Amino acid sequence: MPRSGFFRLLSAPGILLASASALVVPSDAIAEESRRELPPVTVDAPREKRASPARTQRTAARSTRARAPAIAPAQSTAASEGASVPGALTVLTAQQALSEINQTPGGVALVTAEAYRNSTPASTIKDVLDYVPGVFAQPKWGDDTRLSIRGSGLSRNFHLRGVQLYMDGIPINTADGYGDFQEIDPTAYKYVEVYKGANALQFGANSLGGAVNFVTPSGRDRFPNGVSFDVGSFGFRRLQANAGGANGPWDGFITASTQATDGFRDHSFGSGNRVSGNVGYQFSPDFETRFYLNANEVRQRIPGTVTKASALTNPEAAAPANVALDQQRNIDTVRLANKTTIRFDDTRFEFGAFGVDRHLMHPIFQWLDYRYKDYGGFAKVTDDRIIGGYRNRLVAGVNLLNGSIDNRQFANIGGQKGALLSSAIDRSKNTSIYVEDSFYLLPNVAAIAGTQFLHASRDRHVRVFGNGIQPGSTEFNLWSPKTGLLWDIDPTWQAFANISRSAEVPSFGESSNGGGGTPVIDFTRVRPQIATTYEIGTRMKRPDYAWEITAYRANIRDELQCLFGTSAAAGTGTCNVANLDRTIHQGIEAGAGAAIVRGIFDNGPTPDKLWLNVAYTLNDFRFDNDPNYRNNVLPGAPRHYLRGELLYKNPIGFYFGPNVEWVPQAYFVDNANTLKTEPYALLGLKAGFDDGGPFSAYIEGRNLTNKTYIASASIINQATPNSALFEPGSGRAVYTGMRYRW
Repeated sequence: MPRSGFFRLLSAPGILLASASALVVPSDAIAEESRRELPPVTVDAPREKRASPARTQRTAARSTRARAPAIAPAQSTAASEGASVPGALTVLTAQQALSEINQTPGGVALVTAEAYRNSTPASTIKDVLDYVPGVFAQPKWGDDTRLSIRGSGLSRNFHLRGVQLYMDGIPINTADGYGDFQEIDPTAYKYVEVYKGANALQFGANSLGGAVNFVTPSGRDRFPNGVSFDVGSFGFRRLQANAGGANGPWDGFITASTQATDGFRDHSFGSGNRVSGNVGYQFSPDFETRFYLNANEVRQRIPGTVTKASALTNPEAAAPANVALDQQRNIDTVRLANKTTIRFDDTRFEFGAFGVDRHLMHPIFQWLDYRYKDYGGFAKVTDDRIIGGYRNRLVAGVNLLNGSIDNRQFANIGGQKGALLSSAIDRSKNTSIYVEDSFYLLPNVAAIAGTQFLHASRDRHVRVFGNGIQPGSTEFNLWSPKTGLLWDIDPTWQAFANISRSAEVPSFGESSNGGGGTPVIDFTRVRPQIATTYEIGTRMKRPDYAWEITAYRANIRDELQCLFGTSAAAGTGTCNVANLDRTIHQGIEAGAGAAIVRGIFDNGPTPDKLWLNVAYTLNDFRFDNDPNYRNNVLPGAPRHYLRGELLYKNPIGFYFGPNVEWVPQAYFVDNANTLKTEPYALLGLKAGFDDGGPFSAYIEGRNLTNKTYIASASIINQATPNSALFEPGSGRAVYTGMRYRW
């Protein structure tokens, strides 16, 4: 490729690969006042039975060979959760999960609850992922967020596409691929795993953005009981409590929260009640089963997108149509699942099943009444042994996700149901089979190869014709191969490279939102989005500094993109999604954390320090010689995105310092590159107490300069100055909270 492409990124202004210390990511847990080098660990929990001599010999041989170093990639955290009751097999500790995820030769991250839970309101997914490079998460209203990883789902103006969400390995996304954030409760998790792109092989390498897995604690974790209370600006308030414990082979954990907000904008008030829990039983130290429950009740008004002028001059105003139609997104969900883990000498076997009942009550331009029934299962085997004197790690599995959508659309009369306008049953089936092998050519160098096969089908049966919907069915059979190298330079430092493919199957939402309710292209004609990604990077975690830097280029064929084609509909913020020819997504994801000053007032064994955190993302997303848009920039994401903070941290647990969010260049909101957002910089400040013990408290100020800015935007093919595409960001806000756990 020409130098104007990928290699130009490596010499972009302000990006010095040789000076990674200038690109920083946040410290992992504010409670951890000193960063200690983490020893290598195994994923297995401690055993009680005596090992055979042969097994002891195998284990000793394996321990002399390189294990994945227990380092924190980017925003990831050290396992600062403290000691756990030994023996939980189905729920890994953060340290075990970190060792597991670091065996991926690509961009990954692990974020423990301590990284955000005790120092922010932890009200949206943005609070969780704010310091993970490559992730662009911006608030819209209530719990809703616009999430894009490596430019995924840029054209999806509603819900989520391009990133697969999981809760304890159980899909949050529907069977046809779209997701919502209302079911995510950031107070409920012990850690969150982020797999970028096709690095999410075990979850199915079928999305450009990868996968995010939210993991709840078990009753065997430290501090299973707790209560917290948070309040703040715009009427925000939340009460959360959790309880758990272990008794012999049994353990259990439950967490519940109730949350409400009046909202910064008009017509943006909402509330949510959420419960998550699990019960586990150990038949033996090597055999455990666990049952999961998750339930949500969310009621949320939608303020809507407005023109750029309205967003910047009157940011609190809602779109008039949203108020007139009393537009809302209300969700009731119940999720049940089981996961069982059996461990043999060198092999770990996991399997389970799940079912989800979801009811979406969604008055918008019409009154959408959708009922989802999703179900599926999974099985995974991990074999890690010495073969002919060489370590070999084999991971293989199968995922099944099927479901149906009973969708009925009514006329919306001031927020109330009117006449039935259309009705259909949409059925989706997805079966993925994957295998990945890591063969250690040297004690610290692994050659990795794998693939995934995805069989997916989409079938629509129309009961009441209307809104231009048509019956039909389509089927996909897709391969996603992967190869890579992982080099454990030392126990704290890794380098990696890979070439991988992702294959993203369209959902029923693609090409079904045409002007006047008439689709331009039938959904059966939409092709899957195929991306081949080249990736290289390195990550390190040491006591007083941690960093990662990753460069990637994705060559995409048939990217799912907004291609409505008429300016009359351009002002509505809706679009008809179809396939582009070829596009390019490339960029740099960089970050680090460093104690730039130590021993300011305390030079003891754990001195105080001034800790600098920065996460930086460079996005270069563009058309590739498109017949209509030539080499235009793809809309929907900023070229540069920076999050940073400077915290003074005292060993007694006190911390304070400023932070910044900076988008130095406006980004386009249409394919024709005619309309942009505005650049912005937001200043924040936080202070609090967290010594890793039972009690913690914080106070945080956001957007202290009361900057009027655009937080997120919908995209279309060609905009006008009056296109209603923009979501204003919130004004000055202050939040405070406290937590007690035991």
